[in-house]
This record gives sequence, structure tokens and C-alpha cells, in this order.
Amino acid sequence: MNKKVETILEYDKIKKILSEYAMSDIAKEEIEKLAPYSDEQVVKRLQQETSEGSAVTRSGIDLPLDGIRDIRGSLNLAKVGGMLSPKELLDIASVMETSRLVKSIWNKKKLEDTPIIDEIVNSLHTFLSLEEKIKRAIISEDEIADDASPKLNSIRRQKKNLSQNIRNKLNEIISSPYYQKALQDSIVTVRQDRYVVPVKQEFRSSIPGVIHDQSASGATLYIEPMAVMKMNNELRQLEAEEKNEIERILMDFSEKIQENADFLYDTLYALAHLDFIMAKARYSLALKGVEPIFNNRGYINILQGRHPLLKGDPVPLDIFLGDKFNILIITGPNTGGKTVALKTVGLFVLMAQSGLHLPAKEGTEISIFEEVFADIGDEQSIEQSLSTFSSHMKNIKEIIDLANDKSLVILDELGAGTDPTEGAALAMAILNYLYKKGSKVLATTHYSELKAFAFSTEGVENASMEFDLATLSPTYKMTIGIPGKSNAFEIAKRLGLKEEVVNLAKSLVAEENLKLEDLLTHIEQEKSRAELETEELKALKAEYARKLEKLEEEQQKLKIQEEKILESARKKARLMLDKTEREAEQIIRSLKEAEAERQLHIKSQAAEEARTWLREMGEELQDSKIEVIESNGKNYRKLLKPGQKVRISNLGQEGYILSLDESSKSAMVQVGVMKVSVPTASLIPVKEREMEEEKSRYSSIAMDKARQISTEIDLRGLTLDEALIKVDRYLDDAKIAGIPRVTLIHGKGTGALRKGITEMLRNRRDIKSFRLGNIDEGGSGVTVVEL
Repeated sequence: MNKKVETILEYDKIKKILSEYAMSDIAKEEIEKLAPYSDEQVVKRLQQETSEGSAVTRSGIDLPLDGIRDIRGSLNLAKVGGMLSPKELLDIASVMETSRLVKSIWNKKKLEDTPIIDEIVNSLHTFLSLEEKIKRAIISEDEIADDASPKLNSIRRQKKNLSQNIRNKLNEIISSPYYQKALQDSIVTVRQDRYVVPVKQEFRSSIPGVIHDQSASGATLYIEPMAVMKMNNELRQLEAEEKNEIERILMDFSEKIQENADFLYDTLYALAHLDFIMAKARYSLALKGVEPIFNNRGYINILQGRHPLLKGDPVPLDIFLGDKFNILIITGPNTGGKTVALKTVGLFVLMAQSGLHLPAKEGTEISIFEEVFADIGDEQSIEQSLSTFSSHMKNIKEIIDLANDKSLVILDELGAGTDPTEGAALAMAILNYLYKKGSKVLATTHYSELKAFAFSTEGVENASMEFDLATLSPTYKMTIGIPGKSNAFEIAKRLGLKEEVVNLAKSLVAEENLKLEDLLTHIEQEKSRAELETEELKALKAEYARKLEKLEEEQQKLKIQEEKILESARKKARLMLDKTEREAEQIIRSLKEAEAERQLHIKSQAAEEARTWLREMGEELQDSKIEVIESNGKNYRKLLKPGQKVRISNLGQEGYILSLDESSKSAMVQVGVMKVSVPTASLIPVKEREMEEEKSRYSSIAMDKARQISTEIDLRGLTLDEALIKVDRYLDDAKIAGIPRVTLIHGKGTGALRKGITEMLRNRRDIKSFRLGNIDEGGSGVTVVEL
């Protein structure tokens, strides 16, 4: 297909929009190369791809393709023996993970009748062992995990110990009274990767060592004391060993990638093509597109077609060509939609032959053409000093030279730009020539001669874009079989031109042309009347169907409502009966116990409780309301305070109040290891003696916790949700144990874990303060929390 027509019909804009639905750069490249095919089998396979992708999307199956990375350069480097960087290895691991997840999800949820997608997914390779090793060893683009190898782990432990020893030694120096006068500040810092202390210029000889830097004013020298120089040298040696070990690890991974390079290439391109298919599918759903029916006989039948680049709610187009006639001549007023109609047909053909669904109604049929030619708009070339007419003729000359019976030709304003008589004659000659060649032609014109040509020539048909004289505006609807009117006289009259001028103009037009215009007017009026009656019948039918549906809905609602009322009544009766039975049994037990033990005061109390219960039951049955729990006339809510031990009446559990919320009349209670929010009305204070015993037991638990719990917790490798649960429990245990400060090790990574933990710490009331670690504590890879 020639590239010129793709630009004229704005096919390149369609590809740009389609590209936005792709996840990966490789799929975007595939879209950029997308072009219409003339091979019927290829076209149908491309359309089937889109249909399968649409079915998958509609089913709710989410294939996670956002992990596709362009690893072609990395694979090429590995194949020639190069060392891959941590980022390159992580990108490769991302592709491995994407392949594994897509394969796993598809095997669990795959649809029937999707052979193409099934074939692509089955061709994917998985590399679970290598993927896990890479993820375990490489934390981020610039961080290798300690346990990437035993040697690296050992080196880093030595570095950590040595760094601590250096800091301890330097801390001795800066805290010594002997050196206080010489020091600018009592701090340890780093210059040129060496631990140093800031010394005043005038006391430089007081602390023997190597000067690594000085302040801008020269008043402060940063000196590495001789006492730590050897340890600093050892630290540099360990850093060199660490670098060598990291390079060895990266090289080892690179060699494994080299061994699997061909499988990774196949997997990458399969994933990218799957991404390409799903992009077409998502675009189809956005357009409300359908897969067209194809033929190879030049027949086009577009039903309710909408130009995909038009915004809002465009008037749908119904148009057909290539069955009873091969040439369709469209007439009508300017801005009536003629050019949009031409572009819609041409663009639909290009999209369909590229495997894209069409924004139209089911049953739309498209022929497969070898070429589509178009001459639309003013393509005048200023550089060549060509007139509009000359420019069009140059294009049309190329078209009639190349067109054949497998071509679709689109011509806008054929014969315009020259003498009307000669232009019309030339237009008829061009159409007649293309008709003999067997080409399918869509053309627009203003010439009345071409309307008559279409009436009198077999295989040529008229069409018109409708115009509403009442509003002096186009309707953008096409009518095939009737030519369009110029409407010049009617428009002139409605715009206020004197009637005598209009009548004079009419007298100057040939009589047969006036008769034709009158005939067209009569046909349009009859057509409008028929359409109006049809619309009225449709409206009556729709109203009848709507009322019938509404009646059925109301009937169904009444049935459901009736059943709900009955079920609610049954449920309420069951609950009342159960409650009555339980409380009656409890009162009977109390009376029996009182009688058995001859405790008359208990009997009296039980009898009073029975009377109270009967009173309350009467009120509950009358009002169906639940009152605040009270005992002995006291509302316990007034006696509650944080730290108090309470019993939760409706749960039968005991715990301690952590906090009270007066606005919601609720309390946060610690029950064992759980924290629950309950209404304050359900809380009953526990006696002081029992509280003392509980405090004693609580102290014992705290001592046990203090013996068992560490002052730091490692969260690396956990998901955010897992980490937050673990931190929450750990902080509770640390608080019970009385530990004042703890360290949360989350690593640097992407920072998501650190951000989530920070947000959690902000919302805990038992946190005094928190900060990122100092350089000797782990830097931004840890958070230090004061409880």
C-alpha cells in the first residue's frame, strides 16, 4: 500500500493513538511498522488476534505485561561475553518474571477459542531458578545483597566491624579532654572515603596524621589520625575486595544469561507481540469496534460507521459500494460531510487490512484491496508553482495509470478548479475510464452534469448529504440513490435576498435543471415524511416496550419486598425467642442456686433481676431499641480511663484500655496480643486486687519479652503488607519489654518499604521520634525509632 494515501487518510494518527495502548517499547515499534496487508490470510489472522485479545480483556483476565523491558542490548552484550550491570540484570529478571506470571495466569484462566494467544503463551520460556537468584542477589540498580555470595557476606561483616572499631577509636580522640582545644568540632566525618576529625589550623601538630581536606576558609583541617590510619587502609583493602567480588557475581550472572540468550530472545519477542495484540484489543474496546466481514470482490458495506478521529458523538455513516454499482458520486452543500464520508471509507479499509477493528455495527463488510488511492483537499505545491487544478490532475494522472480492478479510488471535488463545463466533462471522462478498469470509486462533486451522468450510466450511482433548510445546517446523513441539491436559491431567500433577484436567477437557469431541482425537492419531502412516520412508529413501539418492562419490574420488586418483609419478621421472631429462652434459663438457674444454698438475699436479688428483665423485655419488644449497658445505676463509661483493666461483657474477655474516644463512645483495648475497638458501654472495670495480680503477671511477661526480643528487626525481602504487620507486632513487644530504642532494617531498594513504614510510625501514638540511620548505623537503609 502506498505511503502517500496513509498520510492523506490520517492512518498515521490512528497508529499514534494505538501506540498509547501498548506497554512496551518493542510493541510500540511493531505498531510504528504496522501497514495494511493485501494477503487475505494475513489480514484475517491479524483480525483474529485482535478479536481474541478483545475476548480476553472483556473476560477480566489481566495479563501482566507491564514488566516487559527492552533487553535486546543486554542480551547482545552477554552473547559476546560482556559483564551486565545490576540494572540490566534486573530488567532481564523482570522479563523472566513477566513470562512466568503470564504463563501461570493463562494456564489457570485461559479462554476457549483463542488459539493464537494460546500458541504465543505456550511458546514462552520460564527461568524460575535464575530469576530468583538474580532478585535475591541484586536489591536495586546500585545495591548488591550481602548474601549474594558467602565471600561478599564475610567481607561486609569485616567492613562493618572494622568501621565500628575506627569510629570507636576516633570517638576516644574527640571525647578526650587532651584534644578538646585542638578540635573544631567533636565529630567524626569522612573525607576521600577516609574517616577523619576536624582540627583547628593552629593545632594541626597536636593530632599527628594525614590531612585529607580543609574548609573553604582554611581554618579547619580534616585529619586522619595515625592511630586509625592502618585500620583505614585495611578498610580500603576490604572495599577493593568487595568490588572484585561484586564484579565476579555480576560476571557469573552474565555468563548464565549468555547461555540462555536465545531462549530469552524468543520469550521477549513473544511477550512484545502479545503486548501488541492486547494494545489492538484495548483500542478496539475504546472504539466499540467490531471485526469486519471480508470479501475479495470489491464489495464495501459500512453499517453505522463512525470516523475514529472525530470527537464527541458523530453522526454514523451507512454506505455501500461494489455490488450493483462500482462508482458512487456524492453531492451536497459545502461542510455537509462529504469529505469526512470519503475519509471514513478509505480509513476503514486501511484499518481493516491492518488487523484493526472498525468503529461500526456488526455485519460491516470490507473488501481486501491491493491499493487504495486518494486525491483529497488542496495539495497545491507552491515550490512547483502548480495551481490547485494542476496539482489535482497530477495526482489523478498517477492514479489512473496505476489503478486496476483491485483498487479503491477516492476523489474529492473531481474536476474543480477550472471552467465548470470543461471540468465536468473531464470528470465524466475520468470516471468512465476508471469504470472500464473495474476500479471501485468514491467521488464528490458540485457539478449537476455528474448527477445526470450517474442517472444515465450503468454501474454509477448518486448519493447525497442531507441539508436541513429550516436550520440552514447539514445533518451529515447520507442518502444513496438520490443526488444532492445545491439549495442555493432556498438559502439565498432565507438569508433575506430580495425575491425578485432570486426569481431572476431562476429564470436564467435552464428549464430542465429547474425541473430536476423541483423533482429532487419533491423526493426529499416525501423521504422526510416517510422517515418522520417511521420514527414516530419506532417511538410508540419503544414507549410500549418500556411501559411493559416497567410493569414487570414493579411486579418483581413487590414480590422481592414482600419476601424481605416476611423474612425480616421471621428472623426477628427467632432472635427474640432465642434471647428469651437464654435469659429465662439464666434466671431459673439463679433461683435454683439461691434455693439450694439457702441464701435468701441472693434469691431476693435474683427475683429483682427477673422483674428487671421482664420490664426490659417489655420495653425492648415495644421499642426494639438497645439501651446502654448499666449496672447498680452507674454508667461505667464515666469510670473508665487509659491503663485500666476491664472486662468486655459481650466477648467475655479481659484486657487493658489503651485509649478512649469520647466522640464515638468507643475504646481501644489490648486483649492478649490483639487490639480491638469496642463500645465503652460494653466495658466493666476489674477489681483492684485482680488488677494488682494482673500487673504482676504483666511485669513477668515484660521481663520475658526483654530477655527474648532483639533491638533490631530485618524486614528486607518482605512485601509492604508483610512488613507492616511484622513491625506492628515487634513495636508492641518492644514496648512491653521496656526497650527505649529499636532499629528497623528495610534496605534502600525503591524506597517503597521505607515510605510505608514511615507513614505507619507517624500514626502510632507510642512513638516518641524516628529518623534514618547514621552512616555507621546503616544510613538510609534503616530507621531508628525512639519509643
